Amino acid sequence: MQQTRSQVTERDGLYELEAGSDVLDSPRYNHDMAPTKVRERTWNKWHITALWVGMSICVPTYTLGGVLTAYFGLSVGEALLAILFANVIVLIPLTLNAFPGTKYGIPFPVLLRSSFGILGSNVPCLIRALVACGWFGIQTMFGGLAIHLFLGSVFEGWKSLGGTGEVIGFMVFWALNLWVVIRGAESIKWLETLSAPLLVAVGIGLLVWAMPNVSMTELLAIPPKRPEGASVVSYFAAGLTAMVGFWATLSLNIPDFSRYAKSQKDQILGQIFGLPLTMFLFAALGVVMTAASVKLVGVTVSDPVTLIGHIQSPVWVAVAMALIIVATLSTNTAANIVSPTNDFQNIAPKVINRTKAVLLTGLVGLLLMGHELLKKLGLIVSDISLETVYSNWLLGYSSLLGPIAGIMVVDYFLIKKQRLDLAGLYRDDVYPAWNWAGFLAFGVPVALTLLSLGSDAFSWFYSYGWFTGSALGGVIYYGLCVMRAQPSAVKTAV
Repeated sequence: MQQTRSQVTERDGLYELEAGSDVLDSPRYNHDMAPTKVRERTWNKWHITALWVGMSICVPTYTLGGVLTAYFGLSVGEALLAILFANVIVLIPLTLNAFPGTKYGIPFPVLLRSSFGILGSNVPCLIRALVACGWFGIQTMFGGLAIHLFLGSVFEGWKSLGGTGEVIGFMVFWALNLWVVIRGAESIKWLETLSAPLLVAVGIGLLVWAMPNVSMTELLAIPPKRPEGASVVSYFAAGLTAMVGFWATLSLNIPDFSRYAKSQKDQILGQIFGLPLTMFLFAALGVVMTAASVKLVGVTVSDPVTLIGHIQSPVWVAVAMALIIVATLSTNTAANIVSPTNDFQNIAPKVINRTKAVLLTGLVGLLLMGHELLKKLGLIVSDISLETVYSNWLLGYSSLLGPIAGIMVVDYFLIKKQRLDLAGLYRDDVYPAWNWAGFLAFGVPVALTLLSLGSDAFSWFYSYGWFTGSALGGVIYYGLCVMRAQPSAVKTAV
């Protein structure tokens, strides 16, 4: 006989839910969104380290140094320092927002129900989902190119397909990504654990290939592309903000992964071991390889897929492309599909299960890349480049998510004091449908950030958007929650 009321039990600081009919019959619950059982939390610190190695070693990370030197006016040395500092900084919201996922086994959308409301959580979820789908499309484009080059190295006739071959590669890689995520979290853990050492080997191999053709002294001596005599502070801070924005999205939905961690210690150490150094080293590799590309292949090439495609040996191209396919797959599945899959389920858990949500994620990602795919097929002509989308819209859009990170941290640690009603997060009678404190705390910093675009005096607010947004969002949310609690406290005392 099914129990009517849900029960919550605690084992070594980890909480799990024995769902009764009050939760099982709720429209806010399905099996995929349910809290993980303690026995399902099998990821130790090395699995989480592998997760971050797998996500960090990807084509966009490789190009970060070039983005900072070309678009943000930093020297090579300054760019690499900005990448290292940014990833140390982003560890703070990553580890803090991972805490409730580990303790209660809940994914990101369910955690947001505490700060934005049971229904209101869908708004920040869909904002987060859109940027993830954009990244999914871009990474799939790189993966599709790698498949095209792989097939071209194996079958001579494939090269003649040109852009059509790249589109076919895109669709094959697109389907492969969806298949991995549909199979569940254990498939992702297996993929990340397998790919991490392979990806490190790829990095070492590329470095050995490039080092004889580049002088690190000359590379570090290249002057920055900014006005002579200009202060480095504002340029460095803007680049730092952009680099924090690179993982700003993951700092929100990290509970989607930390819900599988064995303990808080495992999730903290895994993130510390896996993220900052991997990002720094692979971005540094990108800088070295781009500098060496002129001597290696005769032209400057800023992405590894195209660079390796210039190698004359079909065997080495095939091997390298196979490894890049694995690298891009490990990044894409974890970083860009898991979150929107959970976010879309949150809209109507009884209607949208994991498989439907994965397919919806794939469809949105496909539509966002439709323009680029039509260009490759020769059906349209356009000057808009994938690099423009990557360096401008996505990094800028990510920085607007800062207030959500601040609100989540303040809500869990200061307002709720690390205590959540686990069953209540899946019902309609504990938390409000819409928590307007969360929306005001999110809306004010975003509005100020957008308004600062047209003001020279307040341009710093946009330049440092993630920092100003997260801090202001957290402060406003705390103030609103304290003010709202005051009347009830006075009434109770009387």
